[in-house]
Order: sequence, then C-alpha cells, then structure tokens
Amino acid sequence: MAEAADIDGLSFEQALAELERIVGQLESGQAPLEESVKLYERGAALKAHCEKRLEAARLQVEKIVVGSGGQASVESAEFN
Repeated sequence: MAEAADIDGLSFEQALAELERIVGQLESGQAPLEESVKLYERGAALKAHCEKRLEAARLQVEKIVVGSGGQASVESAEFN
C-alpha cells in the first residue's frame, strides 16, 4: 500500500503534525462523509506509526546502562 510506505518514511514529529491537522479537520465537521472516513483511516495509521516510534524510543531509553565506572552507555534501538 502506497500510503503505508508514505507513513513509514515520516519522522515522529512529521506524523504527529499531520495527525493533529487531520484531527482539526475532522473536528471542524467541514469535510464530506467520504473524505472524513479517509481522513480517519489515515489518522489511525498515523497514530499507530507514532505509537511504534514512541515504543522504540522507550526501549532505547531502557537500554541505557550505567557502567561500573559511572559512564552511561547506549545501545541503539531500531526505529523501523
């Protein structure tokens, strides 16, 4: 699906900004029903993408380990 690939390429901030724009459009009630459904579907996909990115960030933070010398080290987490 082209839209899923499009969303996968977005950063968390880009996806969140688009999601906020969609919510604003839906809340205004100005979009026709068919467009509203499409906006809602895209919004749901953006929400899932943001949740995935946040979970990856949470896991990365959990991987921060304080070494015996008091130095913190970080292991990278995948953001895919």
